[in-house]
Amino acid sequence: MENMSTTPEVVLFQKAAALIAQADSLIVAAGAGMGVDSGLPDFRGNDGFWKAYPALHGAGMDFRDIATPSIFYSQPSLAWGFYGHRLDLYRRTLPHAGFASLHRWGGQMQHGYRVYTSNVDGQFQKAGFDQNRIYECHGSIHHLQCLKPCSESIWDAGDFIPDVAADICRLRNPAPKCRHCGGLARPNILMFNDTGWCDSRALMQSEQQNVWLTSVAKPVVIELGAGIAIPSVRNFSERIVKSYGGRLVRINPQEPGVTTALDVGLRMGATEALRGIADALGTHWA
Repeated sequence: MENMSTTPEVVLFQKAAALIAQADSLIVAAGAGMGVDSGLPDFRGNDGFWKAYPALHGAGMDFRDIATPSIFYSQPSLAWGFYGHRLDLYRRTLPHAGFASLHRWGGQMQHGYRVYTSNVDGQFQKAGFDQNRIYECHGSIHHLQCLKPCSESIWDAGDFIPDVAADICRLRNPAPKCRHCGGLARPNILMFNDTGWCDSRALMQSEQQNVWLTSVAKPVVIELGAGIAIPSVRNFSERIVKSYGGRLVRINPQEPGVTTALDVGLRMGATEALRGIADALGTHWA
């Protein structure tokens, strides 16, 4: 630590480390950018989306066109080609080293940690975070529900192994069926123009998190890769600062701005920022 040159970045790392050191609890608030350093595609902007799914580019479809329940009715093999490919990708992806540092810091705090994420990829669970301490505000691709839906039932997607023709983004094997009515199943994910999302699982997670928040006095929020286009995560972070006396470390390569001088904004990706904070804390990386 003493040998680190005092660059502007190092000063910010030190300030972020000080916020973490004084906190009694850690809240990890993660958006889509959190997975980029694990090798997951970034869907911000059509270029990134179409690079990951060139077949949809050829069809003139963007993320909003495919991430909607209506596609499951009109083109179910295409809808499950997209979501089946993502499910397989997330199952195969290993979380980057920054997850381990966050887990360790939170585990050492008086009141532990909680995770609030708009990501549906299940990477926090794979990295060892307690599933009972995670709130997935947009649902999870690792869970299924009825498309209609015929009930509020939500079940694990582990039995479904998608076989996807990536060049045309089409599912080749049978799509999963509802366990209750036998109709088409869909991911338990909040999509665009979605009136059929079964939210009971997310509501339970939210309630667990709200109960925990009543016990904390000095939370620190480490927000990673959350943009302003869909501001769910950023709004949550700022609510914690305002309502629970928290402090914020915002990590974002494009939009790192914070609203008070007490908080820290780091214009960089997740692993670069977390490694720098780990150095400032004097803890080992990953």
